[in-house]
Amino acid sequence: MKLTKRGEYALRTLIRLGIAKRMEEGVISVSSLALQEKLPFKFLEAILFELRGAGYVESVRGKYGGTRLAKPMDSIKMGDVVRLIDGKLAPIGCASETEYEKCTCPDEIHCGLRMLMIDVRNAIANILDRYTLKDVVDVTLRKQERDSAANPKTRKKRAEARHADPADGFLAELLGSKIA
Repeated sequence: MKLTKRGEYALRTLIRLGIAKRMEEGVISVSSLALQEKLPFKFLEAILFELRGAGYVESVRGKYGGTRLAKPMDSIKMGDVVRLIDGKLAPIGCASETEYEKCTCPDEIHCGLRMLMIDVRNAIANILDRYTLKDVVDVTLRKQERDSAANPKTRKKRAEARHADPADGFLAELLGSKIA
């Protein structure tokens, strides 16, 4: 599975709208949303159109109009959004449950690569289908609060990081909060 820019932007948009809901900000204009998330305006409009068609967001017309979530955050599974925008979760077609494609392997049933990729698909699906937008918004806000209360030197050091530290992952943050 490769999350496309479209998929990434859709998820970031939903997370931002979830934060806005939690912070009681009301609707957010598309231009404000594009600016806050540093997303191309026209691309964001197309993504919002698709999210609206699937019932995830709704538009409010008028001078103070914009976009907001149309469903409760705890009913929006991250896996469903990824499948809507990007299709299959499997890294190769013959490992997909929803968009299976015959592969060129001479013995697909005993193919080690296919078996490995099925496990990769299952691991991705298990994580994306286990967590809702509410979970991601909760963890995001908790981490923002913790980091804003942290020592300024620590904040600067984290902001300068240029690699994906496993300690910065969603599950590490989620599990860390349950331990503390």
